[in-house]
Parts: sequence; structure tokens; C-alpha cells
Amino acid sequence: MDASKEKGISTAYGPGSSSDSGDVEAFGAPTQAPLARKLQGRHMQMIAIGGSIGAGLFVGSGPTFVSGGPGSVLIGFLITGVMLLMTMQALGELAVLYPVNGAFYTYFVRFLDPSWGFAIGWDYAISWLTVLPFELVTAGLTIQFWRDDIHPGVWVTVFLVLLIAIQFFGVRGYGEVEFILGVIKIVAIIGFIIFGVVVDCGGVPTDTRGYIGAHYWHEPGAFKNGFKGFCSVFVNAAFAYAGTELVGLAAAEAEDPRKSLPKATKQVFWRIATFYVLSLFIVGLIVPSDSEELLGASSDNTKASPFVLAIRLAGVKGLPSVFNAVITISVISVANSCTFASTRTMQAMGATGMGPKLLAYVDKQGRPVWCIVIQLAFGLLAYISEASSSKTIFTWLLSLSGLSYFFVWNSICLAHIRFRRGWQVQGHSLDEIPYRSQFGVIGSWVGFILSTLAIIAAFYTSVWPIGDKPNAETFFQNYLAALIIVALYLFWKVWSKGHGGLFVRAADMDLTTGLRSLHLDPLAEKEQLPLGKKILRAIF
Repeated sequence: MDASKEKGISTAYGPGSSSDSGDVEAFGAPTQAPLARKLQGRHMQMIAIGGSIGAGLFVGSGPTFVSGGPGSVLIGFLITGVMLLMTMQALGELAVLYPVNGAFYTYFVRFLDPSWGFAIGWDYAISWLTVLPFELVTAGLTIQFWRDDIHPGVWVTVFLVLLIAIQFFGVRGYGEVEFILGVIKIVAIIGFIIFGVVVDCGGVPTDTRGYIGAHYWHEPGAFKNGFKGFCSVFVNAAFAYAGTELVGLAAAEAEDPRKSLPKATKQVFWRIATFYVLSLFIVGLIVPSDSEELLGASSDNTKASPFVLAIRLAGVKGLPSVFNAVITISVISVANSCTFASTRTMQAMGATGMGPKLLAYVDKQGRPVWCIVIQLAFGLLAYISEASSSKTIFTWLLSLSGLSYFFVWNSICLAHIRFRRGWQVQGHSLDEIPYRSQFGVIGSWVGFILSTLAIIAAFYTSVWPIGDKPNAETFFQNYLAALIIVALYLFWKVWSKGHGGLFVRAADMDLTTGLRSLHLDPLAEKEQLPLGKKILRAIF
């Protein structure tokens, strides 16, 4: 018997769980309109490449240079990037085979444990719910770079109204906005990398420093605060990379996930290598990590962004203003992603009985209306910025999201490992899988181990913070998300009376609901390639 049915959990993964009509077979007819399938290949690729590049990279990376140094930043972001590359390959395989609503949340329920799926699903939704007001405030404060005579609350209202307007166009509106803003962000980062190389080589006449080379890696140094400094990078890296997994969540609303998802997951390599690792390496070369201005890099001080600071140190007038505009656009883009990520997750959980049934409702235009209302209502929390204690409030709100992404990525890798085991036990062959992870189960084990080590590193710096004694406030601000996940897990175990044991057995896994038709699928016809070409195929 299906383990999820034993526990009283619905296996009909809600309205919109079906993929293409005729291409996916799912049990149970939807009781209301399905989610609209309007995301084209270009939307999916842009979501994968630049969809969530925002303040986490452009602003939040500043304090990591101060605490860890450019060497720690480079290695920490590279390790997290390798982990995500493995994770996205695993997610791509699952999402092509099961392009169901809720994506990875449903995989956790089916291949790991319903209680774990409930915990990670709700924590993921909550993390995006609480990030939205933070992004709205950040967007408003970036405008103060030009107009500090206008109250930030005015811009919060403007951007919130803009987000509401985008929702009227449904998933197509989300896709088009992400495509346009993503192109702008990508062009800006490529331009910055070229600019940074010129600055480092002493090619900017207004820069009195001349040739810089690797000077700042020697003085003040590549690594700071020892092992603690290195470990401190990972939480900021998680926040910067957050949203990479959205391409898997969008699978249920893609016009042709069979073609667009494999391409989109492969684009993650370029996103990691170019837009994160290379750009931060350039920043580390031309910005000293002991700069006092980097200490102030935060949502309310984008002038201290390491990217803006790099341009200012070069003495180029006008360009800092241009890049601040890019930061504003990036923050709006992430706010747009917040509404997509949280609403689709909540809708899937409502459809599977792990949330209020009201959340499952989808209108005729394919919009999860009540989920959108809840998300936008959370946007009103942005007005907390008017309170004198707003910084403390937002610190605690963001503590709900910091570690969430590591747990999601960790669980995706584990779900892929368990899925492959169930696929084998139930008599299926790998040739039946339309798109296979280029790194296979080994890649998922690498991703799982690296994400686990990152969670441990975050725990280490939460208990023993840099330059301070252990204290409860610092620990809970950094590790609250993990405690909430444990609480949610235990709640659902008690609520569902713990039927089925600690995990779903391979023989009991539901491998049929939402399964793409396997016959006549050209992607299943795999040619045998040497190892070198397999690696190139995985990247390109």
C-alpha cells in the first residue's frame, strides 16, 4: 500500500498537478481550474540564470568580506555553488519526470516522509512570506541614493502596488517581469566584471591606486578570523543563492517542461560560475576587506554595497548611480519571486491536505487567489520600518529564512537518492527516465554531504560567534529556522499519529501520480557518451 495513503495524506497533488494534457497522467480530476501553463523556455532559462540575483549578492555579500576575507568568500560561494549544481541536476530529473504542482515539496512527501515534507514545505513558504516585506523596504531605501527627501514608506507603497498589478497577469506576468529584469541584471554583472578587470589592471585614469593585482589578498589578507570566518560565509551564501530552485517550482506552469527544464537546470552552471563566483572574485581583488564602509553594507545602506564601493573607489562618477539602479531592479525582481514561490507552495500544501483547503483554490486564469492575498498581506509588514525597533523586528523575521534554503537543497538531494532507490526496487530501469541527472546519485550524495556540512558550519558560528561570547540571542537569530522545522516535523507526526514509521519505504513509494508518459519520449533515448562529453553535456 502507498505509504502516503496509510498516513491519510492525499496523493492527488492538487489542481494543476498534471503536466501537459496528454503528456502526464495523474490520478484524480481536479476540483477547480488548474494552474496556467504559460511559462515558455526563455522564461524558464532566465529564472534559472538570473531570477533571484538580488540584494543577497549585491549588498549582503559585503559583511562576508569583513568577517571571512576574499579567500573565504570565494571558497565558500564555490562550495555552495557546487552543492547547488548537484542539487539542480537532481531537481531537474525529478521535475521533468514529475512536473507536478509544489515540485520539491511533493517529492519530500512521496520519497522521504510526509512529516518532513510538511515541515520543509511550510518553512519554505514562511521564509518567502517574511522575505517580501524586507525586499520592499530595501527597494524603498535604495531610492534614497538619489532622493533622500522622499520618505521610504512612499516607495514601499509604490512597489507593493506594482507587485499587486503584476499578479493580475498571473504566471505569465511573473515570467515576463523576471525575463526583462533578469536580462538587465545579467548585462550589469557582465559589465561589472569587465570593469573590475580594467580597474585591477590599472586601466582607469581616475583611480589613483594604479595596478592592484592581488594586493588586497596579501594586505589585509585573503582570510580573516580563521575557521570561524570561513564558516560565517555559508549563511550569507545561502541567502544570496536563494531562489535557484524556483525553476523546479515553475515546472507545473511551464508550457513544455520536457524541453525547457533540462536546458534551464544546465544554465545553473553559468549562473554559479559567472554571476556569483567570478563577480565576487573580482570584488575581492579591487575592494579591501578591511574597508570600514563594508561594515555598513545592509538593506538601509546600499552605498556600502561592495559592488557600488568598487566603482566609487575607482573614482568613476555617475556609474555608482547606475549600479544602484541595478540593485533596485534586482530587489524588485526578488520581491516578485517571493510572491511566486510562497503562493505555489501554499497552494500545493492546501491541495494535499497539509494546509487549509481555501489555499487550494485556483481561479479560471490559473491564479492561486487566496495564496496571493496572503502573500501580499505579508507585504504590509514592510510598514514596520516606520517603528523605532524596526531593525530588530526585521532581524527576527529574516531569521526564519536564513537556513531554510540549506534544508530545502539538502532534502532535494536526499529525495533524489531515495527516488532512485524506489525506482529500482519497483522494477523500473534508468532508460525509462526522460532526463537523468548528469552526475547521478553520486552527485546527489555530494550535494547532500556539502549542504549538511554547511548546516553544521552555521551551527558552529551561531553557538560561537566571531568576536563575541556564546549568547542565546545570536544563536536563535541565526538558527531559528532549524528549530521551526523540527517543531513543524514533530507537529505533523503527532497530528498524523505517526503512521508509516520514520520514512517512506522504497517499495511503498508512489511513483505513478503525476508521472509523465514514458513511451515515445525522445529524451529517454540516451546515446552512450564518454565521460568528457557527459560533463560538457551537463554544462551546456
